Amino acid sequence: MKNSIKIVILFILSIITVGCKKEDKSPSYHKGDLTILTDESFKSVTEALADGYMINYPETHIKVVTKKEDLGFLDLLNDKARIAVMSRELSPEEIKAYEEHVDLKFLPAKFAADAVIFIVPKDSPKESISMDEINKGMLSEDKEFIFDGTNSSNLNFVAQKLNKQPKDLKFSVIAGNENIIEQLNKYPNKIGVIGLNTFSRPYDKVSEKLKEMVKVLPVENKGKLYTADFDGLREMRYPFTRVLYFLTNEGNFNIANGFIRYSCTQLGQMIVQKEGLQPYNIFKREVQMR
Repeated sequence: MKNSIKIVILFILSIITVGCKKEDKSPSYHKGDLTILTDESFKSVTEALADGYMINYPETHIKVVTKKEDLGFLDLLNDKARIAVMSRELSPEEIKAYEEHVDLKFLPAKFAADAVIFIVPKDSPKESISMDEINKGMLSEDKEFIFDGTNSSNLNFVAQKLNKQPKDLKFSVIAGNENIIEQLNKYPNKIGVIGLNTFSRPYDKVSEKLKEMVKVLPVENKGKLYTADFDGLREMRYPFTRVLYFLTNEGNFNIANGFIRYSCTQLGQMIVQKEGLQPYNIFKREVQMR
């Protein structure tokens, strides 16, 4: 009799144990670990969204890792990461590679409008820059434009806007957007090219300090000047406006897709706005993003 009772108890315990194991392995958006790959140019907004998600879901642990945009995309294809932040448009070949490697349809989750901006030292006499100057300067051996490196989102995006390949452009390099700002005074005849999110955060002391060190140049296009302010981003009038989006290789509704959904909801979009960027999914009714 005692042996029968023991067998029944062991059987019940085994069912409970198996049930627990199944529950632990099931997809969950509200607990677990996630690493997000992002270019340094939009690290700030990515970190802000990650912090917001962890506050809402305390059992999640999100780590934001900076990696050049092209390398982050490759890591996503090779299943070394579950989510990456992108800004440039992928080529048809890249979209095909994504769909074949990940076995998902290419559905970019757009969440913010950012910009590539052109900066000069505060005391520079230069007040604006034209598209023609940018086109010519990027092909000049003078290498007057300073980027934060090859494979970076800033270089990729400018090349794409100019219908060029990054390898065909001439430029100087100082690693890191903040380093470009801090060292630009050493090169008075150079023009720095950085991401707006580097110092777009209003009321942030570090952001304000960096912004005070340089002058942001409006871009002249067809006789009109455009600035990377909210209006310029919202209506996509500023020529170097770019849309940030998430890509994931996660096929179920786990933490990566949970984070993406959160970032595109009103709460996540409010965080984007507090970062000084234009939310992609909420905007004034009379204005539509193109």
